Amino acid sequence: MNKTLVIFNPAARSDRAGKLRNKIEALSGHPVVRLTTTSGDARRLAAEAAKDGFDTIVAAGGDGTVNEVINGMAGSSATLGILPVGTMNVFASEIGIPQGNLERAWEVIQGGHTRALDLPQANGHYFIQLAGVGLDAAVVQQTTTESKKTLGPLSYLLTLAQVAAVKPPSLVIEGDGIPTREGRFVLIGNGRLYGGPFPLFKKAELNDGLLDIVVFKNQSHWDVVRYFQAIAFGNHLALPDVEYFQAPSVLVQSSDEVPFELDGELAGMLPCVFRISPNKLPVLAPRD
Repeated sequence: MNKTLVIFNPAARSDRAGKLRNKIEALSGHPVVRLTTTSGDARRLAAEAAKDGFDTIVAAGGDGTVNEVINGMAGSSATLGILPVGTMNVFASEIGIPQGNLERAWEVIQGGHTRALDLPQANGHYFIQLAGVGLDAAVVQQTTTESKKTLGPLSYLLTLAQVAAVKPPSLVIEGDGIPTREGRFVLIGNGRLYGGPFPLFKKAELNDGLLDIVVFKNQSHWDVVRYFQAIAFGNHLALPDVEYFQAPSVLVQSSDEVPFELDGELAGMLPCVFRISPNKLPVLAPRD
């Protein structure tokens, strides 16, 4: 009999979170639900679930929750399920799981259709959708919890303006069989999407054994506005100071102290080796 555990990140201790937990527990089959209370809980709970023999471990939250769960269950035979109940779950959109509809997302899990997806990692830490080096990682690093509580998403924009005002680091990107490249910030993905609906990585496939890397050569206020406007309109790869390529692994380094983030969470400092493990992660997904 399939044993399913749902790891639920309620994000905030509120009446809405309590009602959502009740809805999850009332789903068909009445899955076991365990709540996170602090950063790292989802990883710990996933590791315990894998050790306890759960066949399916469901991440109920955003991309950060999924990130913790895959790091906890890594190396086990468990299958990943997704309930996108967080503020942002780009990976769910990537594989076609409906957002904002708990019942339909649960139907995907019950359907039992599994896809074997590539699993990228950075210095040994797995990530599910996106890694960023430089600009966006610095924004994550410098945006305070208090600011996020007070200003919400606006807090990131204010930090972005501050980060872009500082002289950017110089990054060197190299790998076997590829030309060495230089840039100011880098985004690395497995899927196509960035920040929600934007197809940043045009050639990406979730099981092609390749990382997708976009290198941005500049980082003034104007450059940042120009880049993100181009991304929104889907023509960023036409810009002369943007490079896009694919590789199974890359080394990113700098003479400066530069952070990197994984799935929206600060993960470490350069140098960093990014690599991908083909067909490593079994995920419950829609058949089409």
